[in-house]
Amino acid sequence: MTQHQHTATASTGERADILALLADQRHNFLITMRGLDEEQARARTTVSELTLGGLLTHLAHTERHWVRTLRERDETATFDMEAAMEQYRMADDTTVAQLLAEYTEAAAATDAAVVELDDLDLPIPLPTAPWAPERQWWSARRVLLHLLRETAQHSGHADIIRESLDGANTTRQMGADAGMEF
Repeated sequence: MTQHQHTATASTGERADILALLADQRHNFLITMRGLDEEQARARTTVSELTLGGLLTHLAHTERHWVRTLRERDETATFDMEAAMEQYRMADDTTVAQLLAEYTEAAAATDAAVVELDDLDLPIPLPTAPWAPERQWWSARRVLLHLLRETAQHSGHADIIRESLDGANTTRQMGADAGMEF
């Protein structure tokens, strides 16, 4: 789905702007996944344990988590730290193609949830967590901006991992997509 298609479903205004920026950051992240095989997706290229496949797994999980948080508004939810740590790992029986499909589905569900929201000021209860033992309430807007920040942060991580892996560079890829020669 193109950036234009994402924003067309949200009409205009703030909602459309948030969806457009989120689509842009997803696109930047997905550039780092181009042409990877499973071995490359699992490769550690820095001292961090992060891998491209692990980041893709995490971002798909993150989108699903925040959609569930927006829709269910569970005032008793707690953050599962063990599950959160596992989501940074690409399972041995998972392919890059499967992960990309999961991420695409999760992104579409997020976009649909944004369009369905009655109000971006709607208060959303967050799961309690070790770093936030008392329930916090964020506006739906802040939840979406947090998701945007999370995606952008991991796009940067992914770019460094990919550049260390084989020299591929998101900015260069974007230039090539635009017809620039390097």
